[in-house]
Amino acid sequence: MKAIIYIHGKYGSAKEAEHYKALFPDDDVIGLDYTGNMPWDIAKEIREKIAEYSSDHDGIIVIANSIGAYYLMIAGVEKEIDHAYFISPVVDMEKVIRNIMLWANVSEEELKEKGVIQKEGDDLSWDYFCYAKENQVSWHVPTDILYGNNDGTTSFDIVSAFAGDHQASLTVMEDGGHWFHSTKQMEFLDNWLRSKISQNTAE
Repeated sequence: MKAIIYIHGKYGSAKEAEHYKALFPDDDVIGLDYTGNMPWDIAKEIREKIAEYSSDHDGIIVIANSIGAYYLMIAGVEKEIDHAYFISPVVDMEKVIRNIMLWANVSEEELKEKGVIQKEGDDLSWDYFCYAKENQVSWHVPTDILYGNNDGTTSFDIVSAFAGDHQASLTVMEDGGHWFHSTKQMEFLDNWLRSKISQNTAE
């Protein structure tokens, strides 16, 4: 039996893994929660839990949502994972933070001086920013990506370049956003995932 590990995004929950149990009826679907606030802490949590799950399962497949994909990719767990499914993945955290800084009118110099700048919804941290700059993602796992063309977090050019550089398949939902949550969006997501599971099983 494989472990199907779901890694949620910001403001998400490990309970979201329940949705995927119907798509993997013969496997052990697990919601991986994390409690840290900094990427190095969260990466450590993911690394430890992946090691735990890999020891008592026949293999590991990961479904990662948004920033959960970023945390997964910096965790150094590629050798333990057979396949990954990314939903609206954050693949360039430095760019995301720079965009937030631009929107908030915060310069690198100001962020460095203050250390942390509190903004509604997105606190800016100099340590987090430096980590993102110094630890670019490295990823060598067979991966399928689902992306909404109205995603305001990661541009199509960035996710498309990532897919090309990492030999990942990329599916784009017209009128889809960063957060897949509506009935129409979830139906699209489920159909995409079923199709990819079938394709990957056949291979």
